Amino acid sequence: MFAHLRIRMRFLMLLPVLCMIPITAYTAPNIAEGKPSIVKLVKNDAGYQLLKNGQPYFIKGGGGEGSLSLLAASGGNSVRTWGVDNLGKMLDEAQKQGLTVTAGIWIGTVDNFNYDDADQIASQNERVKQAILKYKDHPALLMWAIGNEMEGNGDKGAVWSAVNNLAVMAHKLDPNHPTMTVIAEMGGNKIKNLHRLCPDIDIVGINSYGGAPSVPERYKQAGGEKPFIVTEFGPPGVWELSKNDWGVALEPTSTEKAAIYRKAYTQGVLAAKRQCLGSYAFIWGSKPEATATWFGMLLPDNSRLASADVMTELWSGKPPANRCPEITSLKVDGPVKLEPGATVQATLATSSSQGNPLKVEWVLQADPLKYGSGGETDAALLTYPDAIISSSHKQAQVRMPKEGGPYRLYAYVRDNKGGAAVANVPLFDNAPITIPSGKVVKIPFTLFEEGGGKLPYSPTGWMGNSKAIKLDIECTTTPHSGKTCARMDYTEKDGWGGIVWQNPDNNWGDKAGGFNVTGATRLTFWARGEKGDEAVKFGVGLVPRDKKFFDTALCALDNVKLTTQWKQYTIDLTGKDLTRIVTGFYCTVAGQGAPISFYLDDIRFE
Repeated sequence: MFAHLRIRMRFLMLLPVLCMIPITAYTAPNIAEGKPSIVKLVKNDAGYQLLKNGQPYFIKGGGGEGSLSLLAASGGNSVRTWGVDNLGKMLDEAQKQGLTVTAGIWIGTVDNFNYDDADQIASQNERVKQAILKYKDHPALLMWAIGNEMEGNGDKGAVWSAVNNLAVMAHKLDPNHPTMTVIAEMGGNKIKNLHRLCPDIDIVGINSYGGAPSVPERYKQAGGEKPFIVTEFGPPGVWELSKNDWGVALEPTSTEKAAIYRKAYTQGVLAAKRQCLGSYAFIWGSKPEATATWFGMLLPDNSRLASADVMTELWSGKPPANRCPEITSLKVDGPVKLEPGATVQATLATSSSQGNPLKVEWVLQADPLKYGSGGETDAALLTYPDAIISSSHKQAQVRMPKEGGPYRLYAYVRDNKGGAAVANVPLFDNAPITIPSGKVVKIPFTLFEEGGGKLPYSPTGWMGNSKAIKLDIECTTTPHSGKTCARMDYTEKDGWGGIVWQNPDNNWGDKAGGFNVTGATRLTFWARGEKGDEAVKFGVGLVPRDKKFFDTALCALDNVKLTTQWKQYTIDLTGKDLTRIVTGFYCTVAGQGAPISFYLDDIRFE
């Protein structure tokens, strides 16, 4: 989906970090037996085709981390990733299920990566090189997707040149798999510049939602000559729809979404098979983005929604044996803007075309847009089970909470054969809006001990002279514990720079998030300097109260002089309000007459 409108691409903000992370040789003792796949792109009388081990291969794919066995059983043959995190496991599982994998490799976006910086380019090249060497011989590998929506408006030539150089390297290291790069829609000169500056990119990946049915026509009009893949498609994004009077979009029901997927696939993919090599439906799985259910083709328990059913029919040529329930309507009797404590009467029209018994679960949930988020939110969205006064498979009585702001009332319909349907209706509580606390966690709570995995706080807030900052969160140089630590470099003699560990990524107080670390009395961390006597400021909480989602506590250690030996430091949190800490840790340095380097490890609330 479109990078400037979504938070789900949390990983993007870590790209300057990831450029410094080495990737070790791939060893997978559980890998399914098989020789490396050989995938070729050919052009013949039928148009463009992929040949996998000599046989024509049309991509019937899903993007995401939902059940691969269900994807295979639904007639899908491929899955797409956006990065190489857990790629080895994905490849192994795909091989077991008879699927292929389009392996995405993140590269810097124009918003967070300097394509004029030789050091950053060199680091990125090395990271991509190591990823290709690590996975190129896996039998489930289909192709390389170099970058996802990194292009901005598409006018920066250095981006396309870097992409092409990576494609050249990929072909040299792995001549057995094609290269693709993925763009967000086709506005401006994206297609023109990609074609003339990326001759070594074999395939164009296009992410398109509301415009998916017209992709072939618009691609041709823009001068597209290379073969293409629709790498993301699904219901229109919230940015493509009109909003109600408090600024939220109405979500189509899962039944309505099925028709959207069908139209996108038949008109945007099948109608252009001479040039289109296939597609990846978004998202094969479930995740909160815009709402709890906007893009998911499955529910969290892997229940199928109608979008999965329609793709099963389109992929396999026949509908599933059991069709998902249908929702004709979900309505609220009376106004949708109410006073706190007011009662809402909702009615649901649902059915099973095969007469399966149905169960309905009603859920009142805080709307993430209430908190200024246009995408995924790490903090669990509040639900209000006590708000459901009474319910049946046809109706529910709901009492509005005391807290004001937007909500959505969801109706989850399930049959007894793995099928489901879902719809929601927005509601608004006229009470004053209170600012939510962070997600409650157990103490001790570790912020960082080993790099590479998912971190509760991400080092996405780069301050001051950010071009002079480098960070490696998988540094192997004498860690305090474990296999890795974090290393920060400030390469200038003067000025200043710093890094803030934030939740969610890039949160400067404009987004809900953070954690409730009540119960902690201190934050401890280990640090050492490269040469000794480095002066560094460390702190917890940086966002002031003039921001909507401020840190409820601001604490710091000024002018800490490091030694060359690991030493534990403590930030006292006794008596502090720790109900919402969105910036869990930060460090800043001022120019000290020469470049400096220091190391961090084992950062935790205790």
